[in-house]
Amino acid sequence: MTNSNFSRRNFLGLAAGAAGAAALAACGSSGPSDKGGSTGGGSKGGASYWSLSGEPGEPIRQAAIDRFNKANADTKITPTFFQNDAYKQKIKTAIGAGQGPTIIWGWGGGGLKSYVDANQVIELDTFFQQNPDLKKKIFPSSFGAATVNGKIYAMPGETVTPIVFFWNKKVFNKVGAQPPKTWADVENLITLFNSKGIAPFSLGGQSRWTNMMWLEFILDRLAGPSVFKNVFEGKKNAWSDPAVEKMLTMVQDMVKKNAFIKGFSSITADSNADQAVFYTGKAAMMLHGAWTYGNMKASSDIVKSGNLGYMNFPVIEGGKGDPSDTVGNPGQYNSISSKASAEQVDIAKKFFSGYTVDDTTVKAWIATGSVPVVQGTRAQLAATPDKNDAAWLTFNYDIASKAKNFAQSWDQALPPTQAETLLDNIAKLFQLQVTPKQWIANMNAVIGK
Repeated sequence: MTNSNFSRRNFLGLAAGAAGAAALAACGSSGPSDKGGSTGGGSKGGASYWSLSGEPGEPIRQAAIDRFNKANADTKITPTFFQNDAYKQKIKTAIGAGQGPTIIWGWGGGGLKSYVDANQVIELDTFFQQNPDLKKKIFPSSFGAATVNGKIYAMPGETVTPIVFFWNKKVFNKVGAQPPKTWADVENLITLFNSKGIAPFSLGGQSRWTNMMWLEFILDRLAGPSVFKNVFEGKKNAWSDPAVEKMLTMVQDMVKKNAFIKGFSSITADSNADQAVFYTGKAAMMLHGAWTYGNMKASSDIVKSGNLGYMNFPVIEGGKGDPSDTVGNPGQYNSISSKASAEQVDIAKKFFSGYTVDDTTVKAWIATGSVPVVQGTRAQLAATPDKNDAAWLTFNYDIASKAKNFAQSWDQALPPTQAETLLDNIAKLFQLQVTPKQWIANMNAVIGK
């Protein structure tokens, strides 16, 4: 995962972007923190846990482990925290050698599927059947990225960050426009804003993954989650579904109609330049992650002035997708190594059930300006002192809790080879360097790789 990818996996907090800056600082490639740790499933009489270092996650995870260890002195969990790039390499190598930790922190999706395919993690269906109240406590939509071949292999936790359709109320009011409810409305707004000399949409196209958000939502609204599910499961020629060609054609039509800011392919999301285009009014709308809120609040007056509009992605007329569906980051995930002893498995399950989505942990995540994966926290989020922040947090809670399907970002859901080919072909699609049929052929060629 690149630095930009890591930054977009975090809500970035509400305190003048402080949590975001700390999260980005965790994107380096140095080794683990000096809190100890062990491999091979865990130390004698206890279990091991590997995860990411840095704010805001590390202190919250460490506090949960400390509470567990205080209550279970004979079966302690020993954590090791790595910075992002180091973690990806270390965990892959250790698991492949059969020396991974008892508890494996991850992003679910493609990484989890690779563990499952190699029999490196245990299934947790029985665990959740035995703990139905625990499962009910978590957003149903967060289990998608924890599920492989119809079975749950990871415990969802931490926070959700959906992709959001933003609009600048000040710009809309200037031209007398209303936010879109349907795709036809979107097309009309593209024409209207272009006629007024305002870019319809901001887009950091150089970063590639920002372009991907458009494909994710359009395909969902056209066909629902089934098409990408077939891709994820490795079904041959899964990209050949007619809805995919229609989606690709719609995207290229947007490019041809100047739906995106001029020069978008040279604008980066890493520097937040795409956000600046939006909040300064050079573009009327933006499709981007919930993690952008903290930066926009800290860098401009768009939040304080009440000019930040947001909504879920509009419906596409005649489409099969549920309008409640969303995409983005449905949570973070903990799995249990198949090499762990029976005692270590019991320790991990006890930790999952009592310390990862408990009230203390949930309050800690909310204090960072994040939306936990836990049901029933809306009132706590609504009690946030700043009314703009409260409205924003409850909006995100509603999106995640009501989504029929919360699809994981495609480049996270797919294995690395497919993900890189995907991002490369998406960039070419937006630059009109590849046709929809060529795009489909290129992507079908790497299914299963």
